[in-house]
Amino acid sequence: MDSESRVPFETEPTSLETAPAPLEVRPTRGVSLFWRTFFFLTLLLTGCIVAWLQTFRALEYEPRALQSAQQLASLVNLSRAALVHSDAIARVSLVKTLAAEEGLRIAPREPNDTFKVYDVDALSRNVASQLQMRLGADTVVAREVNGQTGLWIGFTIDGDQYWLLTDPSRIGPVAGTTWLIWLGTAALLSLTGAALIARLINRPLKKLSFAASRVREGDFNASQLNETVATSEIREVNIGFNRMAQRLSKIEQDRALMLAGISHDLRTPLARLRLETEMSVADPQAREHMSADIEQVNAIIDKFLDYARPDNLQATEVSLNEVIDAAVFSLGDDPNTIIKTRIESDTRVMGDAVELKRVFSNLLENAVRYGRNPDTGVVQIDIAAKPKDDAVLVKLRDHGQGVSPEQLTQLTQPFFRGDAARSDATGTGLGLAIVERAVARMGGRFALANSSTGGLAAHIKLRRAG
Repeated sequence: MDSESRVPFETEPTSLETAPAPLEVRPTRGVSLFWRTFFFLTLLLTGCIVAWLQTFRALEYEPRALQSAQQLASLVNLSRAALVHSDAIARVSLVKTLAAEEGLRIAPREPNDTFKVYDVDALSRNVASQLQMRLGADTVVAREVNGQTGLWIGFTIDGDQYWLLTDPSRIGPVAGTTWLIWLGTAALLSLTGAALIARLINRPLKKLSFAASRVREGDFNASQLNETVATSEIREVNIGFNRMAQRLSKIEQDRALMLAGISHDLRTPLARLRLETEMSVADPQAREHMSADIEQVNAIIDKFLDYARPDNLQATEVSLNEVIDAAVFSLGDDPNTIIKTRIESDTRVMGDAVELKRVFSNLLENAVRYGRNPDTGVVQIDIAAKPKDDAVLVKLRDHGQGVSPEQLTQLTQPFFRGDAARSDATGTGLGLAIVERAVARMGGRFALANSSTGGLAAHIKLRRAG
C-alpha cells in the first residue's frame, strides 16, 4: 500500500462532501403529536369561548335594556315628582342637590335645541324604545344636545319640556376591561387544561415509542410496558407489545443458539473432510479442487454467520487508520492490485474494530472481485476519509465498469447479484448486505454510487470519536 501517493481522484475532501450518495438522512419536518393535540384542543376551546361570548352578549341586550330603561324611567319620574311638588326656592336647591349628589342635570328644553338621537347600537335603541313605552311617546333619548355629549332624556312637566342629563354608562354594556379579564382568565384556564390533556393523551405513546426504540436496540428487558393501566385500549396495546417483545427476545436467543450450532456442527465435518481429502485423494489436481470447494463452503458459512450476527453492539473508540491498514494487509501482495489511501493521521471513529475490519475487508474483496479494469486487468482502489462535523465520511471506490443505476439500490439486498460478470464470480451475495448491517449497528450510514469517472464507490458515514 502506497500511503504517500497523492493522485487526484474523486475522493478529494471537497468532492467527498458532495458525493451523489444518500448518506444524510434528514428527519421529516413536522409537529409532534403533543403540539398537534394541544393546537387542536386550543382551537376548539377558543372557538367555544368566542361562541359563548357572542351568545352571552346577544342574550344580555334584552334584560340589560329593560333594567337600564327601568332605572332611567325611575330617575325621570322621581325628578318630575320632586319638581312638581316643590316651590320655586326648593326647586333650585333640589336641582343643585341632584347635580351634586347624583350627577343629574335638569335644564329647560328650548325649541331651537339641536340633538342627536341615541341609536349607536341595538342596546341603546332598545333602551330608548323601552323609555318611550314607560314615559310616553313624546320622550326623547339623545346622545348629544347643542354639541354637548351625554345621555339626554327629554320629558314634560305640565306642558313644559325639560332635559335630564346623566352618565351614558348607565345603559352601556359591560366595560371592555371586564371582558378582557374574563377572557384572559378563561383562555389561561383553557390552555392549561389543553396542555394537561395533551400530555395525558401522549404519555402512553411516548412510553411506547421509548419501548420500541429499546427493542430496536436489542434491549428487551427495558421495553416492558405497564399492563395494569386503567384505559382498556392502552392496556391491550401494552399487553400486545410486551408479548411481541418477549417473542422477539425468544427468537434472538434461538438465533444465537442456532449460530453456535452451525459453527460447531458444520465446521467439524468440514475439518474431517479436509483431512480425509489430503490423506485419501491421490490425484493432486482433484485434491486441490476438493480442498478449494471445502474452503468455499467454509467461507460461505462465515458469510452467513456474519450476516446473522446480533444487532446489538457496544461502540468504542477505534482508529480508522489501523482498521483500514489491517484490512488492506489481509489482502496480501498482488501486483495487479493497487490501493491508495488518503486519510488524515489518527482519524478515530466510534464503532467496533472487528466489525469495521470486516466491513472494509468485504468492500476490498468486492472491489478486487468486480472492479478490475477490463483493458489493463489491474484493480485500482482509492480510499479517502474526511471528518465533517460530528461524523467521518469514508469513500472507497474502484475503477471498474460500475453497475447500472437501477441496480444500485438492490446491491445491498441479501443474495442479490448484478450483471453477468458479477454472477460468474463465486460468493454468497451477502458481502454488501453484511457491510450495510454492520455499519448500521455502529450507528452509521452506508450507500453506493457510480463514480463520475467510472467504477463503483462505497460511501460510509461513521460517528466521529471525541
